Amino acid sequence: MNGSGHDHGHEHGHEHGHEHGHDHDHDHQHPNQPDLEDAPLGYYAAMTEAVAELMIEKGIFTADALRETIDFMASRSPAQGAKLVARAWSDPAFKDRLIKDSRAAAAELDIDTGPAPLLVMENTPTTHNVIVCTLCSCYPVFLIGKSPDWYKSRNYRSRVVRDPRAVLAEFGTAIEAARDVRVHDSTADMRYMVLPLRPEGTDGWGEQALADIITRDSLIGVTEVSKPA
Repeated sequence: MNGSGHDHGHEHGHEHGHEHGHDHDHDHQHPNQPDLEDAPLGYYAAMTEAVAELMIEKGIFTADALRETIDFMASRSPAQGAKLVARAWSDPAFKDRLIKDSRAAAAELDIDTGPAPLLVMENTPTTHNVIVCTLCSCYPVFLIGKSPDWYKSRNYRSRVVRDPRAVLAEFGTAIEAARDVRVHDSTADMRYMVLPLRPEGTDGWGEQALADIITRDSLIGVTEVSKPA
């Protein structure tokens, strides 16, 4: 964990800990992905536009600068996160550095993790991690790209905290009863990314081949990585 991380350690039953910490297109949608979307929050979209117009009017930034930022964020994809995971699977020393100081480790691969601190949470045979933002939609855009609509939905944000196993099951991800599920709540001051388990049968694979099987949803933690049939 990065030294800047913080863990409120809330336990929901004995199923998982709730940690508070608020930001190749492998954007494959799992065939069992549940319908977690809800109606768009029109009020917040309108407020965002109004605030942006006010800040442009006040000269805090220009319309061109705003467009450039939006275009840059839209260009991000899960490829950056997949590259980090593939290197971590291939190099145990790099994995240790990625978990200890994700920003510095990512910089070794010329990857920018974004302005907010980032914690990379490793899945193990005894622990499965999943990320959420219960207050809005904070998300590691720099590493995973645009967040899916279901991630921003109030349905997902509320249910994955209360009953993560049920939500994961709707994505086709069955977690053994003996394996803990930990939900990590992103905030404006902290982002999370999941380091999935490496699937069996991939020994000897190169990093690009490994990166090609890593999906956005596995970096969020709602699915695991599977070796192609």
